[in-house]
Amino acid sequence: MNINKTSIFSWVVTLWIAKVFLFSLPYKFTLHPDTQHIFGIIGNWMKGYIGETEGSFFMSYGSYFVGIAELFTALILLSPAVFFALNKIGVMKIQPSPLLTRIVGGLFASTIMAGAVFFHMFTPLGIIVIHEGKSDGGSLFYAATSILILGLSMALLNLIKIKKG
Repeated sequence: MNINKTSIFSWVVTLWIAKVFLFSLPYKFTLHPDTQHIFGIIGNWMKGYIGETEGSFFMSYGSYFVGIAELFTALILLSPAVFFALNKIGVMKIQPSPLLTRIVGGLFASTIMAGAVFFHMFTPLGIIVIHEGKSDGGSLFYAATSILILGLSMALLNLIKIKKG
């Protein structure tokens, strides 16, 4: 039995990224108070560096744009499983390249989370987010960092696999 370690690693990473991205969507799309707090801190910080208009825009709409990017990335990463299921039930006969979707999805996830890590480290948001007296203990920062590293690792491993043939 030939166990493909890259594929197993990629599915574990995909499931982690999809879980984090998809479970955060209700917070981002409903403007949950925690989301307003996070994007408000970053937006106020941005006002001092890139302008009042841009900072206000980020405060009002940033969570929607980030949520859409995360949803799109999760769909890319999960698409091989969706197309596999659709092929099995006879709905369609197309299968995207799992290697390519892992590379693209990993790079997208890493790019999104590079922004999150930047904002945690270099703005008043901080690594540990405190809102209404409650601390997240750094969980948002650590999740973002893990996705940044794992997404890049997955993309690189699958790129190497393509190059090897």
